[in-house]
Amino acid sequence: MAEVLKLNSLPLFPLGTVLYPGGLLPLQIFEVRYLDMIGKCHKAGAPFGIISLTEGSEVRRPNPTAPGGDGFAQEAFGSVGTLASITEFSVPQPGLMMIRCVGTQRFEISAREKLKHGLWIANVTRLDGDQSVAIPEDLQRTADALGKLIKSLQERRVPEDQMPLLAPYQLDDCGWVANRWCELLPMPLELKQRLMELDNPLVRLELVSDILDRTGIAL
Repeated sequence: MAEVLKLNSLPLFPLGTVLYPGGLLPLQIFEVRYLDMIGKCHKAGAPFGIISLTEGSEVRRPNPTAPGGDGFAQEAFGSVGTLASITEFSVPQPGLMMIRCVGTQRFEISAREKLKHGLWIANVTRLDGDQSVAIPEDLQRTADALGKLIKSLQERRVPEDQMPLLAPYQLDDCGWVANRWCELLPMPLELKQRLMELDNPLVRLELVSDILDRTGIAL
């Protein structure tokens, strides 16, 4: 039996977005509850968790009548998120951090707690990564369309560090192609979350292909 990998007291960063494994995420950090957390994660080389908000906003908003009695609006988020590893870190001015992260591995929350200053922490179990599955013939045009987009950006001489996708470009892998389209397509947050939670990368790519067909992007 494979070993179950768990993390205790993982700091969480609830956002109005979904981070996929292998995805890029730039962040500006200015809230007190995150400045210390991000600084410690960077110094220790430790990950933090990106989790999708289902209630509340990314920035804490005062609400004296909200349940909980801490004077701030309630926050709620899903149970499956993605570990984020900091790849770039800078402090352009006091009280502001600029970071770039890459998504590494999905996780599922087993217990969560909000600390006094508003930071959420959780005990989580790491979920298995996507198995490598070759692109089937009937979905090849979905990968080809993504390849054309990458080539177009390269021809426009977009700098590598400004590309929306992280190399190497795995255009022969179902999970990688599906994840990148999920990041790029303007889909409802709930749909992005459901697609990220799917364990089968082939099914995820099939659903993405259907969305592309409806929009005409992959024709």
